[in-house]
Amino acid sequence: MQQIQVPENNPAMALLCLLIPLLPLIGFVINGLGNGKLPKSLVSLVGCGSVLISFLLSIYLFFSFESGSAGYVTEVFNWIQVGTLSIPFAFQIDQLSLIMLLLVTGVGFVIHVYSAGYMSHDPGFGKFFAFLNLFIFSMLLLVMGANYVMMFIGWEGVGLCSYLLIGFWNKVTPYNNAAKKAFIMNRIGDLGFLLGIFLIFMTFGSVGYAEVFGKAATIPVSSEVITAITLLLFVGAMGKSAQIPLYTWLPDAMAGPTPVSALIHAATMVTAGIYMVLRSNILYTMAPETLEVVAIIGLATAVFAATIGLFQNDIKKVLAYSTVSQLGYMFLALGVMAYSSSFFHVLTHAFFKALLFLGAGSVIHAMSGEQDMRSMGGLRKALPITFITMLIGTLAISGIPPFAGFFSKDELLAHVYEHNKIMWGFGVLASFMTSFYMFRLMFLTFFGSFRGTEEQRHHLHESPASMTIPLIILAVLSTIGGFMGLPPVFSENHTLANYLAPLFEASRQVNPEAFGHHMDHATEFMLMGISVAVALVAAIIAYVIYVSKKSVPAAEGTETGIHKVVYNKYYIDELYDTIIVKPIMSLSTGLYRFVEKGLIDPLVNGFGKVTMGGGRGLRVLQSGAIGSYLLTMVVGIILILVLNFILR
Repeated sequence: MQQIQVPENNPAMALLCLLIPLLPLIGFVINGLGNGKLPKSLVSLVGCGSVLISFLLSIYLFFSFESGSAGYVTEVFNWIQVGTLSIPFAFQIDQLSLIMLLLVTGVGFVIHVYSAGYMSHDPGFGKFFAFLNLFIFSMLLLVMGANYVMMFIGWEGVGLCSYLLIGFWNKVTPYNNAAKKAFIMNRIGDLGFLLGIFLIFMTFGSVGYAEVFGKAATIPVSSEVITAITLLLFVGAMGKSAQIPLYTWLPDAMAGPTPVSALIHAATMVTAGIYMVLRSNILYTMAPETLEVVAIIGLATAVFAATIGLFQNDIKKVLAYSTVSQLGYMFLALGVMAYSSSFFHVLTHAFFKALLFLGAGSVIHAMSGEQDMRSMGGLRKALPITFITMLIGTLAISGIPPFAGFFSKDELLAHVYEHNKIMWGFGVLASFMTSFYMFRLMFLTFFGSFRGTEEQRHHLHESPASMTIPLIILAVLSTIGGFMGLPPVFSENHTLANYLAPLFEASRQVNPEAFGHHMDHATEFMLMGISVAVALVAAIIAYVIYVSKKSVPAAEGTETGIHKVVYNKYYIDELYDTIIVKPIMSLSTGLYRFVEKGLIDPLVNGFGKVTMGGGRGLRVLQSGAIGSYLLTMVVGIILILVLNFILR
């Protein structure tokens, strides 16, 4: 895709692009240096205000952009220049980066406001807001960067911030372990991403999007080098966006405060992998083998994670596995080249998943920190706003019209149906499970009788306005957000797809058959009907089990059979521990004991002992007696003369 350089006589645009990520960075510096010194009101004002201004600037940038334009690049300064490698510190403004800017700053601002209420009693209030601001800055760098290296800097930045935020309550060892797990598993994926960037430079002589994508169009489809590049980049996406086998860090990330869960799992970090594939769409279009791998792994992740969510009892764990499953849907759409549909689901998922996580935080806040749904029940009367907004989020994620998730999921599955009917069947199965575990969550939490302690019952109360207003905003977005992409049976004008069209022009030229909807209206209505019917049946089944029959999940440790296997997440963590962690630890222990202690240490210490012994022997000659020195000097002179005479 050809990019248009911003004219040098338009510094205002360059300054505007720079200010958007710079303001959250300034907020990080102020709150970080002022941690424990600034009043909480000022901390929240700086933290929320910096993101709000970035959001307003993003809105201005969005409306000042010509929607049909190919986009432009604005260079701030020449960052790295080594031989033929030139990496400017530059921002790319186009349809994809603009919508991501609105999403990151908009949803990020709502989560910041929510955090002001949720974390108000935490002693690390200033530090928390500093980390949030740094997270937003890193995410903005990721989506605004005009080359792969800038994307990678933001990519690593959000990884660092996720480590800091997941392990925010660092006095609790399991929370620290969860943070380390997230950091290490992301590094595995990041190695693949980094190797992909190296191969991009070796192949194209550049890491800038415009140059790389322009040259890529001249390479034959299914080229080995393009396939290798896309597979390596996808490894990075698997780690960041929690796909099989690099998904186990994300459920453990629930150790962080609930606003962190919403920030990581909704609109920002976990969607970075989808953003990267969308940005590189021409490369993936030219690597159909990689696309098939992406689709298969996405579908497997969607179904597998959904099965685990069926029997989880921690309210945040259910939502975490739901996120893994929904991310699988997005990669499934990418794999069948439904690029705009995948991004559509990214947007709607940001709305309803942020809403559900923040709603779960409101429930946990009311329950004095309790997260087990078996200890809840009957909360809809005590938490009416939380109940209504979470119900909207549940309807949206389940794909029930007219809520946002219905439109994006229906469109996504329609493209999968065109690609492969078996894949579509598994996608519908995952949709059924999604509806079941989400309504299970709602019924166990808000219906029936209260199952908590009397002390918890006494403290039940609706959250303050700083927490409920963000819920209402996200509930509205979850209700109306789907209308940006009406299906062809209702309207031929797909607002989002039309806006994004210039991004995929090169891919359309490579594979025109993959673009455009070829399905007749009768088939579309059939698919919609099946999708909605499946969601409703799952909701009814959940209602019968958990409301009519008043069933409550078994107590911890009493699970049996397949229930026990699924509840324990198929023992995947234990499997990884057995086949990866323990062998590496055993190898490390053996190397330490036999190589380090048995060979290297004695060798190094032996050199030291020889040196020390030699020094002690030579020190005898340094007696300090001048007579001895004179005698030695005379003996030396005589020896030199004698040897010189003999050897002549």
